[in-house]
Amino acid sequence: MGRHYARNHNIMQYGHFDDNAKEYVITRPDTPRSWSNYLGSTEYGALITNNAGGYGFYKSGARGRFLRLRFNSIPMDQPGRYFYLRDNTDGDFWSGSWQPVGKPLDAYQSICRHGTAYTTIESRYSGIHTEATYFVPLGQTFEYWRLKVTNESDQPRDLSAFSYCEFTNQWNTQQDQVNLQYSIFIVKGNLTDDGLLRIAIHDNLTPEPEVPQGDDIGMHSWLALVGASLDGYDTDREAFLGTYGGYHRPKTVVNGQCSNSNAYGDNACGVVQTNMILQPGESRELLVMLGIGDARTTGAKTVAEFGSLERASAELETLKAHWHTKLGSLIVETPDPELNSTLNMWGLYNCLITFAWSRAASLVYNGERDGLGFRDSVQDILGVAAAIPTEAQARLELMLTGQLSNGGAIPVIKPFEHNPGHELPPADEEYRSDDCLWFFNAVPAMVGETGDFAFYNKVLPYADEGEDTVLGHLRRALDFNLERIGRNDLPCGLSADWNDCLRLGYFGESLFVAFQLRLGLTVYSEIAEKLGESAEATWALAERDKLDAAIQAQAWDGNWFIWAITEDGTVYGTKDYEEGQVYLNTQLWAVISGAATSEQATKCMQTVKDKLATPYGLMLCAPPLIKTSIDVMRAVVFNPGIKENAGIFNHTQGWGVMAESILGNGDRAYEYYRAAMPAAYNDRAEVRQLEPYVQGQTTYSTYSPRPGNTRVSWLTGAAAWAYYSGTQYILGIRPEVDGLRIDPCIPSSWHGFKAMRRFRGKSVEISVRNPQGVCRGVASLVLNGQAIEGNLISAELLQENNTVAVILGREQ
Repeated sequence: MGRHYARNHNIMQYGHFDDNAKEYVITRPDTPRSWSNYLGSTEYGALITNNAGGYGFYKSGARGRFLRLRFNSIPMDQPGRYFYLRDNTDGDFWSGSWQPVGKPLDAYQSICRHGTAYTTIESRYSGIHTEATYFVPLGQTFEYWRLKVTNESDQPRDLSAFSYCEFTNQWNTQQDQVNLQYSIFIVKGNLTDDGLLRIAIHDNLTPEPEVPQGDDIGMHSWLALVGASLDGYDTDREAFLGTYGGYHRPKTVVNGQCSNSNAYGDNACGVVQTNMILQPGESRELLVMLGIGDARTTGAKTVAEFGSLERASAELETLKAHWHTKLGSLIVETPDPELNSTLNMWGLYNCLITFAWSRAASLVYNGERDGLGFRDSVQDILGVAAAIPTEAQARLELMLTGQLSNGGAIPVIKPFEHNPGHELPPADEEYRSDDCLWFFNAVPAMVGETGDFAFYNKVLPYADEGEDTVLGHLRRALDFNLERIGRNDLPCGLSADWNDCLRLGYFGESLFVAFQLRLGLTVYSEIAEKLGESAEATWALAERDKLDAAIQAQAWDGNWFIWAITEDGTVYGTKDYEEGQVYLNTQLWAVISGAATSEQATKCMQTVKDKLATPYGLMLCAPPLIKTSIDVMRAVVFNPGIKENAGIFNHTQGWGVMAESILGNGDRAYEYYRAAMPAAYNDRAEVRQLEPYVQGQTTYSTYSPRPGNTRVSWLTGAAAWAYYSGTQYILGIRPEVDGLRIDPCIPSSWHGFKAMRRFRGKSVEISVRNPQGVCRGVASLVLNGQAIEGNLISAELLQENNTVAVILGREQ
């Protein structure tokens, strides 16, 4: 499998899943990396970590960032949304989260609860208990920081509390972080007559933009203290922190009193101070409110309506109910508690967040991807179709209108600016070969969820010109690839297929896309036949036959399928090459697409097991690329064992699960699933390092000195494919246009599982028993007391509430 590096792990657990509360509870604040959560919506969004680090953004993570974060720093999550506490008797001070002050952990205790769009951070230090809850109310463009301070000592305590956040000087992050000769001269901050902090950028220009899309507009935010006396404030960052101070030791907190500074250029912050004397056992609660708009108008109005502890409590309960309802589309009870936590809460929540924010804003994504990446966003639909079918279909229709009339696609869709029928197509050399082929996964999944087969007849515009039915859009997607065929009769890779590191030459041929195209032709023929378009179905199958012949003639290397063929005819991914001999995607999609013969499927998947499987997931290729030309394999820029260079690209792990499930190998499918499942690393978090509750983009493989380390959390295609493969292939609960198919492929050691599925407004309670210890095969299925032939439950037979009893086993 490659070189293995010895490591001495100090295995630790930093938290646990609270499934009842739908929270992940972090009991140690010194996590291996900052563990984060998302607040708000695509209108007003925020990131917050277990140490209250993070930033905020309005409509765009790149062009609407109003709270600052310093990326790729140590710690990686500063600044943030901080509360500082000061004991005015002895001058000692600390923060309500462990960082940024960082008191010794033998004296300081912290518990963070990340929930559904809210985070609560508790601390205990020097006899004082604090609890801070952060969230954005539904449909609003402001956030609450609710702080409760309790004196748990036996003495009266004279305390001061300070808020802190750091505003950007320009909401365009490039201007704020790079163009300092301009951006440090345009911000102002002051206290209004109503007692709110007013932060203004370009105060002489038109305020409160509807969409943050230009530099020459006014940008305003505000901060307010509610429920406590305002005993000081600062809006000038240097005045609060000190010229040589820092977040860990702010000058104002050390001295005990704000200077009431007003920012005028340089940098702005949001600091309000309140003093309190607490008797033993006494608690005090207050609110900090932070939002978008002019403090004198929007801010004052918002505080008047929402500025009470009672309203904050009601808004939090509304927020929880909203998210928990979305999470109710599938509830499972399997023998694996970590799988339950994944599928019932965090796996789906991860999908919902990724669906909302695509790849726009995280602790790593820094505004370089502003908008909806076409191929990513189409795939993201697979993870949320059951939870939010209306929103998912709207997104699918948006992406269909991002398809061009030639069948290709615009690489990035910007929803606030997208104008179907009037978009300019990219240059020919910029087209990617896989973009619209993902529709053959997403569209049937969406129609299977809703049962709305008429969707295929819905007319939608193309991005540049003209319009067509959804079926017509699918036909153009196929034509796009069929019109771009290489000399070996396989589809051209164009500027890139799914693997952006692959440079085959425009007319080089991608076997991965060939398998996608084969699946697309199969799906299209089935849809066309059902619509009564028999000529279209016949055409698709004939094209598939031609493609099959080319695949069999060119792509089989004896024990596995090749990677690709370059424009000059060089074949990559064969036993004759020292590097990159085996490519994961072509093995998996040979099975998923049905292109592989039974013998080929068995052999290529065994090759995956022998050459690509690690304890941490399936490597994308092996051995790593070191000497290979960068002109073809750009993955050579990465260190061996990372990302596309023989790393574990988690986006692909669900495909491995699907392929093994299709072959009936439940034990291996489950092995692969757990190898990449974040929750499986909860009790050895220092191996993976990222949050054990959400997916990461890439994991270091055994070709690296740090196998198991994972990077780039939350926003990744791994989320959708992990949830999709776990629910629809391992558990086998698969919606189809005619009903609900139950086709589990589980570990042979499982005695069964239970699930509750919300399907087209009806409740379906499923009980699966496995008395013979098989992986796959429905021996009997009973719906509401009546035996059903096969494993497809017709939608017409479903009542309001249903019970399904399934027994797995071998045919007698």
